[in-house]
Amino acid sequence: MQRYFLEFPFDSSGVASITGEDEKHIRRVMRMREGDEICCVSEGVGHICGIQQFDEEQVVVKDTGRTARASELPVNVTLACGLPKGDKLELISQKATELGMAELIPYQAERSIVKWDEKKGDKKTARLRKIAKEAAEQSHRTVIPVISEPLTFKNLLIRAESFDVCLFADEEEAKDGTSNKIAVHLQKVYHGQSILVLFGPEGGLSRSEADDLKGAGFLPVSLGPRILRTETAPLYVLSAMSYEFE
Repeated sequence: MQRYFLEFPFDSSGVASITGEDEKHIRRVMRMREGDEICCVSEGVGHICGIQQFDEEQVVVKDTGRTARASELPVNVTLACGLPKGDKLELISQKATELGMAELIPYQAERSIVKWDEKKGDKKTARLRKIAKEAAEQSHRTVIPVISEPLTFKNLLIRAESFDVCLFADEEEAKDGTSNKIAVHLQKVYHGQSILVLFGPEGGLSRSEADDLKGAGFLPVSLGPRILRTETAPLYVLSAMSYEFE
């Protein structure tokens, strides 16, 4: 069943309107008709709705009283990714949304080759948010992940204070064959907790950054004996969490 996120909540009679690109998608792409059913997500709940009518620039829907199955991870996972090259953030935004990410925080790492262009930053962030919204609809999420504006490394450490668990992927852990496997750490995480997992850019984290993270309460984790690309590591972690908690 096609899924859309409502911009405005249902009124007291269970009626809502869909406008903008979603209205065009229903009308022109899906070619739906009055009486067809869609899933409309409002305040984290997927409502099964019937299409009542097509107005000039909106689709009017009514809640049937039925709801869709919940599909969110039982833990709240935020990914902090060192700014990577090219369109890797777009890939992470899309695939991590499909895998259950709650928020993506790009940050300027010491070894980030890319520098965030403030003039083009708003457009880049808007595109990432659109990608996340479309991926949330496709994967039947009931929450669109938050795509944050990039932070400095220092501000990211401040933001980390609000999370229950903070981890960072450390390739040195993988090289050394130490026992800090992510599976071991996940066994100590409980449903409902908030988790921040940090990843470096293409060049990895510097040792000074790793030391600062440990000093801020982050726990280093190994993602196995192979060194993963910066766009692969977040997806690996989310897959491991899905296996552990779902």
